[in-house]
Amino acid sequence: MVAPTLTGVRIDLHLHSTASDGTDPPADLIAAAAAAGLDVVALTDHDCTAGWEPALAAAGPLGIVVLPGAEISCRVGTISVHLLAYGHDPQDAQLRAELSATRSDRVGRARRMVERIAVDYLLTWEDVLEQVSPGATVGRPHIADAMIARGLVGTRDEAFETTLHRSSPYFEPHDAPQAADAVRLVLGAGGVPVMAHPRAGRRGRTVTDEDLAGLAAAGLVGVEADHPDHTDDERAAVRRLAADLGLLVTGSSDYHGAARPNALGAFTTDPEVYEAIRAAVRGVPIVGRAGTSVVGPGHPAGDGPDLTAARGAGR
Repeated sequence: MVAPTLTGVRIDLHLHSTASDGTDPPADLIAAAAAAGLDVVALTDHDCTAGWEPALAAAGPLGIVVLPGAEISCRVGTISVHLLAYGHDPQDAQLRAELSATRSDRVGRARRMVERIAVDYLLTWEDVLEQVSPGATVGRPHIADAMIARGLVGTRDEAFETTLHRSSPYFEPHDAPQAADAVRLVLGAGGVPVMAHPRAGRRGRTVTDEDLAGLAAAGLVGVEADHPDHTDDERAAVRRLAADLGLLVTGSSDYHGAARPNALGAFTTDPEVYEAIRAAVRGVPIVGRAGTSVVGPGHPAGDGPDLTAARGAGR
């Protein structure tokens, strides 16, 4: 079944829950999104799908559509980047194995960073574990939360700009796939790959236009232009590049709850872009009020997505 054109809906395609480094449990996150007036959201926890089931269960009674997804840690050369995967099959063996390996390496990396920090500051691994929800993906944000609890920093941003910054002597990278390989894995799992915040320079080194062109050639479908960590000029630059490369443009809040000031719906995605993404999904069904679509194995969305009209769109 192909959904009708969506109009007048608000769509935020980048949210995090306690399944990774957000502060809202998945069901509470969906309730908050509905209360904020959002019609469609994507749950994109880091390297995991643990929040999908409770988020989807909460969505039905609230009349909000949840696009299941993940934010995949990967690299372009030695540059750390994030790839948003929408609607992939969580049981796909190859992608599942890659995400599991990344999560496992995150734990060892976090422990080694804490050991380094503990030489100079009062911080223990147990402090960090107290900040991690059961089953959540461990990451630097949990170290930041432990540092806040110890009074070592005031906010996550302060921790990431100092002790946890990539240039810090305490920092250590973790293993992650090359982004082009991750793009192919997402596509192979029936998902839609979109590069997250490609110009967020405050996070560290960013990819070049040539890097993004290479990812487009590998099958990248879109780029997240409208993001709180992008300046107006950076958003415009990403839009121009997306138009040149024939990529979709999304907008999202990258909401993490109380951990960051990003408000739900701070940036949104145009309905026609969401329709194009939804039509391309082959990994899972998507069911909901804002488009009444059913897409996934056994539920084809037609002969294939027509992305032409949506390319370069966004808000």
